[in-house]
Amino acid sequence: MAEDHPPRPAHRDRAARHRWPAPSRPPTSPDGGTRTATRRLARSRRRRRWAVEAVAAAAGLLALVGYVHWWSEPGPEEPAEPDGLPAVVGRPSLPSGQPTAPAVPGLRPRERPPSPSPVPTPSSTQASAPAESVLLTVDRTDIPATVDLTEVGDRDWVHWGLGGAGSTVRKRDGSAEIRDLGGRGERGGWDGNQELFRWRDGTPVGATDVTPEGLYTCGEGNGFSLAVVADGRPRTATVYLGVWMARGRLEARLSGGGPSRTLRLEERHTSQSTGATIRFNAPKGTRLLLTWTVEESFTPHCGNVGLQAVALR
Repeated sequence: MAEDHPPRPAHRDRAARHRWPAPSRPPTSPDGGTRTATRRLARSRRRRRWAVEAVAAAAGLLALVGYVHWWSEPGPEEPAEPDGLPAVVGRPSLPSGQPTAPAVPGLRPRERPPSPSPVPTPSSTQASAPAESVLLTVDRTDIPATVDLTEVGDRDWVHWGLGGAGSTVRKRDGSAEIRDLGGRGERGGWDGNQELFRWRDGTPVGATDVTPEGLYTCGEGNGFSLAVVADGRPRTATVYLGVWMARGRLEARLSGGGPSRTLRLEERHTSQSTGATIRFNAPKGTRLLLTWTVEESFTPHCGNVGLQAVALR
């Protein structure tokens, strides 16, 4: 009868020696200890993620500040504006020495909200008041066959040449604003003008029916210099002048500066006369300055310019 063999304890002991230890498991308890450990692990992971994000945000902010500082500094070839910033087209400027305005939604970086329009003060209004207007025009006008100086010169008038080159008649009780400043060249009297002149309120000759007399002077560069004193109001002066085988140039300007005007009259073969109407407005005390000269002579025999009268109204 076969004999039963009991298990070999030696084999069991060898197997026991080579068995790997079982992994340890967190202790469990009735109050949910495993869930508590899981929550702690999740919170720890969130804290680490928040720390990484904070470090990344700080690094991005530092990079942005450095870029703005570099962008606002003038380059080696870029001229700096008075406020220390480079002249960049389209760049909004910030006034120096003023605090930066708070951020406003819809504005780009470095922009400021629009400021309300300043209310003009009385002093600024007075400073921007327009200066007194200055006017100066010169036009040619036809001379009638007879000129009545009493009518056309109700403010002042002067006539030259009655009885000779040194004779001058002017308006009695006039404004005396017409002045004879002389001029270059020798003056001569002439009684062959096409137009006739008369007056009824003159001095030293009180009245005359008609007279063709006037003055002339020969040679290029020679002529007459006149002035009319301004009184701050619009005025009209008419100069009666002529040429003989010459080209004459009339220049008009104001002594206080401003515009100037030029008129030319030319006749190569005989004589010609015209009226120059000058409208002007200048500050009181300044002068309208007139020069009437021979610009070119077309004959070696005294190509000249002539002057008869000036009337002011």
